[in-house]
Amino acid sequence: MEQMFDGLKTGLILAVLVIFLLLSAYFESVQLSLIVIATVPAVAAGVALSLWVTNTSLNIQSFMGAIMSVGVAVANAILLVTFAERSRLGGAEAYEAAVEGARSRLRPILMTSLAMIAGMIPLALGLGEGGEQTASLGRAVIGGLAAATLATLLILPSVFGIVRKRSGRKSVSVDPNDPLSRHYAAAIAPE
Repeated sequence: MEQMFDGLKTGLILAVLVIFLLLSAYFESVQLSLIVIATVPAVAAGVALSLWVTNTSLNIQSFMGAIMSVGVAVANAILLVTFAERSRLGGAEAYEAAVEGARSRLRPILMTSLAMIAGMIPLALGLGEGGEQTASLGRAVIGGLAAATLATLLILPSVFGIVRKRSGRKSVSVDPNDPLSRHYAAAIAPE
């Protein structure tokens, strides 16, 4: 049984690591990737709290719920960070950009999280035959997403503002076709 939990913990850690690497490639910024990954501890805390409150054991189903929660929480964080960074590159200060990103993406983030939570309520109740076996998945998703949504909307803008406060506005992209890249002018210069 202990080996199974070690494998699940390793799987969760690998999932977060792969997400981080993909985000680093997508954003072309380690800072932005770390900001997005900052929601993962909130997911873990929410899952742990929901399982403790409902007196549910930690098992394969709850680990699957945690991984699902991480996926949705990271998607919500990407949404907020993308809009905040776009606003910051447009000339806004980091804190203003973070607040604007949270304000403009409030409805999509809440809709995504609440839809997932609502969909998991029947599963979390564990009604019907064999319902108690899969109830921990629903409970983990509900707790993880509730905590991650609060963290995304309330804490993530502050983290963004602190981390991106002194960052430059020039794109780090090496794509010569990106007009924000420092390599853009060299690519279009006549030879």
